[in-house]
Amino acid sequence: MTFAQQKPLTTNTGAPVGNNQSSKTAGENGPVLLEDVHLIEKLAAFDRERIPERVVHARGAGAHGEFESYGDFSKYTQASLFNTKGKKTPVFVRFSTVVHEQGSPETLRDPRGFAVKFYTDQGNYDLVGNNLPVFFIRDAMKFPDMVHSFKPSPIYNKQDQGRVFDFLSHQPEATNMVTYLYTNLGTPANYRQMDGFGVHAFKWVNAQGELTYVKYNWKSLQGVKSLTAAEASAVQAKDHTHATTDLYEQINKGNFPSWELSVQMLKPGDLDKFDFNPLDPTKIWPEAIAPSMKIGKMTLNRVPGNFFEEVEQAAFSPGTLVPGIEPSEDKLLQGRVFSYFDTQRYRLGTNFQRIDVNAPKVEVNSNNQNGAFSNRGKNSNINYEPSVTRKDTDTKKYEYSVSKIDAETMQRVISKENNFAQPGELYRSLSEADKKHLISNLAGDFSQIQNKEIVNKMVSYFYQADADYGNRLIKALKLNKAEVLGLISQK
Repeated sequence: MTFAQQKPLTTNTGAPVGNNQSSKTAGENGPVLLEDVHLIEKLAAFDRERIPERVVHARGAGAHGEFESYGDFSKYTQASLFNTKGKKTPVFVRFSTVVHEQGSPETLRDPRGFAVKFYTDQGNYDLVGNNLPVFFIRDAMKFPDMVHSFKPSPIYNKQDQGRVFDFLSHQPEATNMVTYLYTNLGTPANYRQMDGFGVHAFKWVNAQGELTYVKYNWKSLQGVKSLTAAEASAVQAKDHTHATTDLYEQINKGNFPSWELSVQMLKPGDLDKFDFNPLDPTKIWPEAIAPSMKIGKMTLNRVPGNFFEEVEQAAFSPGTLVPGIEPSEDKLLQGRVFSYFDTQRYRLGTNFQRIDVNAPKVEVNSNNQNGAFSNRGKNSNINYEPSVTRKDTDTKKYEYSVSKIDAETMQRVISKENNFAQPGELYRSLSEADKKHLISNLAGDFSQIQNKEIVNKMVSYFYQADADYGNRLIKALKLNKAEVLGLISQK
């Protein structure tokens, strides 16, 4: 066996290292000398290898690939990645679980993050979603509380279903998401065989300033495959990183996974025509009112060369936008636009967008400067604007869209909550086998909760979604039906 000659090991400043096996000491048995600069640098770097874990989406895997547009959609949006049939845009995708820590099993029941970074010729665009089409809450005010309830108990340091459902029992809008999560979709077989959803409504804006509200849907061309609770336990016993293993093995074999991207569209004048609020992220848009239109295909074809640099340091935000795409008035999305940027600045520093995996492929011409690890290479005396030394350019077409607002400021829930219609429709769409799994999965977690008031309240929500749904849970948990129904009459 022959080996390539290795380059000499160096310090972080590039000096060759003479001995990487033994510390410098005062005599054979003497104390270690502080002047051993290599030792001190090595230990100091080791002490600082870990950065703060993501508050959510800590466990994840990523891969590189490309997106190909199916056509010219400039009729709806100025976003250049969608303006030419066959146009290819590099992407980086990070899949993740949501609640659990970095080393947690990938088999646990949890939504899966589905975050795509498009490196477009207009700058980066992040489409940050999940594998389920809706969410638990509709207002960012509730997000910290929701995550606190889902995370381990501050006393016992383990997740407690009593805490989870104590919070959710006060959020009837979560009934839809909980139903999705407790089907087998809550335990995907792997990252390749799951769909993705933008969850929120966004605005597409064309060159004339005309708005269209859109929802994004990724459809796996590998098909969707999920695990039953028993199958998830069996997989976890063999490999608690099964989804990462599967993704990288398949890509390395040349079995490149792909997804088709579709959008659903609604005009602003149509938002008030339905019995639900289309900007509510706890709701889907039924195909009957907003048919899906395929707009492109994404293929993943390369694994990261360094997991920490490319996956752990990958930073996504729904506020990473390009001209022609804007946030909708969805209150949860509005909060995420701030929070995601803020958490990345905390984790990675103010210059996180200069890290290779986050850096755009186009030139950055910004007056932002300095901060830790700045490497912008600025050499101009003009770091402000306007200036007589800079010629004005026509940027009017990149301005934000205009929205007319004539309203009072307020703090209140949306008027069209309609919390139970869609979860009822979802339940009735399930096969008998899927219904049995759903009831078994919910009953398994509810049986761990000692406070029956919490259980009764949750089951009353499912009963309001569909009487059969509620009755099956009442029977499985041996609940007093009158007590459950009594909670409904108290509304």
